[in-house]
Amino acid sequence: MTNQTTLAPVVRELVVRAPIDTCFHVFVEGIDSWWPREHHIGADRTVTEFRVEPFAGGRCYDVDTGGGESVWGTVLAVEPPDRFAFAWHVQTDWTIDLDPARQSEVEVTFATIDAETTKVRLEHRGIERHGPGAAGMHVAVSSPGGWSAGLNRLGDVLEGRAPRPLPTD
Repeated sequence: MTNQTTLAPVVRELVVRAPIDTCFHVFVEGIDSWWPREHHIGADRTVTEFRVEPFAGGRCYDVDTGGGESVWGTVLAVEPPDRFAFAWHVQTDWTIDLDPARQSEVEVTFATIDAETTKVRLEHRGIERHGPGAAGMHVAVSSPGGWSAGLNRLGDVLEGRAPRPLPTD
């Protein structure tokens, strides 16, 4: 038996002027429009596209200039327009591990405030499952360049602006 320190979930929220259906579809099917190109696995790769297969068991992955694919997540739930969840395969050394015991979970929920306004809530939990170094991953995804930057870029796209650059830490 191993002792594992539980890390608090990373929670980020954003209120955006866009209908709930639009928010859900841009987050899932339009991920390429807002996901930062800098956030990919492999220093020697140039990513051309980010994709999500929008069904349970589907892949979250990127495609590089040579057509190579890197799967960094597996879809756990697709419940339009309210909820999307995926397993996070990215490890503390920024490699991929498909072992379910070494994956955390990202759940995104969408709640209507009014017909044109939606609250987007992202929770990244179970980060301790990534083992030694998980605290460093927690710091990375909770930093200004982590999930906050991603949601801000999502909000930019949803409100008709070009996605902002990542902050320089």
